[in-house]
Amino acid sequence: MTLTIATWNINSVRLRLDLVLRYLSEAAPDVLCLQETKCPDAEFPRSAFVKAGYPHILHRGMKGYNGVAILSRLPLAAAENLTLCGREDARHIAAEVRPADGPSLLVHNFYVPAGGDIPDRIENPKFGHKLDFLAEMTDWAERLRARHDRAVLVGDLNIAPLVHDVWSHKALLKVVSHTPIECEALLHLQDSGGWIDAVRCLNPEPEKVYTWWSYRSPDWNAADKGRRLDHIWVGPALKPAIASSSILRAARGWERPSDHVPLAVTLAL
Repeated sequence: MTLTIATWNINSVRLRLDLVLRYLSEAAPDVLCLQETKCPDAEFPRSAFVKAGYPHILHRGMKGYNGVAILSRLPLAAAENLTLCGREDARHIAAEVRPADGPSLLVHNFYVPAGGDIPDRIENPKFGHKLDFLAEMTDWAERLRARHDRAVLVGDLNIAPLVHDVWSHKALLKVVSHTPIECEALLHLQDSGGWIDAVRCLNPEPEKVYTWWSYRSPDWNAADKGRRLDHIWVGPALKPAIASSSILRAARGWERPSDHVPLAVTLAL
């Protein structure tokens, strides 16, 4: 069997509900993980997704900020959600995906803090929060490494860690999301959990890979100053199952788009 898992920072699930439904209809992933839903749990648009063929839904939200969700065509069982840095800010949700004809997979959906504009934890507490968040994620990954063998970690990790994950390595070395301290922290997190970067397995450097283009660019497509902020990692036992990946760049040009686009990986289980 194959299983396609997608991730998308949607930047308000209610504002962009039509875009999510379009993606589900056209791409038909088995599982879609959303970040930055900006939606209290009581107002999450469950019925629209059930009608679209995704009846299994878990969400963890709050008013106006953050928020994560998992939509699935396959049965889900809720797993333990992490609360990092002592904040109940809806940045992680986990579920066991239960295919009818195969073993379950554990899916972790993360929304890592963006970190503000100044890469200094003293001048900018948001950057310090981001680094502390990554440190706690790393401790978690290290402690539970053995449990990640058949797990998948996805989400907007808000870091483009490799040289060819950004349009210009040199230009962005002092820009939050590609500073050396962030890149080193994310790669340490990946190594600590034994995670495999599924997209880079299939699209190794020096190929440029982007999942985000700034709203600030008057013509994002022509400028093409992208970054790979969204990721899908798999546990070691799933590395042989990595079959294909896709990035729906066209979604950045849809009406009232998110600045992120959907990223998907298909596993041949």
